[in-house]
Amino acid sequence: MIEFHFKSDLLIEDKSKYADWVNRVIQSEGFSVGQVDYIFCTDEYLLELNQEYLKHDTFTDIITFDYTDGSTISGDIFISTDRVKENAKEFEEDVLNELRRVMSHGILHLAGYGDKSKEESKLMRDKEDEKIKMFHVEP
Repeated sequence: MIEFHFKSDLLIEDKSKYADWVNRVIQSEGFSVGQVDYIFCTDEYLLELNQEYLKHDTFTDIITFDYTDGSTISGDIFISTDRVKENAKEFEEDVLNELRRVMSHGILHLAGYGDKSKEESKLMRDKEDEKIKMFHVEP
């Protein structure tokens, strides 16, 4: 089940469309859907999580807690909507498209993709682009 929680001013209007898309993204990677919770929050909220759980004292756009079991994707995906908006502005991107990029990024981490090396980052970006395109395809 895909669920959305809002602790910031950004709201997704058509939650069912986004939930369907996330389901298809998960299935396209050969996984089944467990429990995935998206928590949309502020920079400050995510910074506190970053400091407490990862011991990083920096702003970030996403933190993913992985509860995946075998081929069933589950996790909590915290997204700073402040960072999403800032990144969209910086990269001259539509805010909702940037949001979809970060949302797919979290799922890709849960599916086992990394982004630490140059090669991993390139593959991650390519996969994000592929998954964003799936949003506009009707099931």
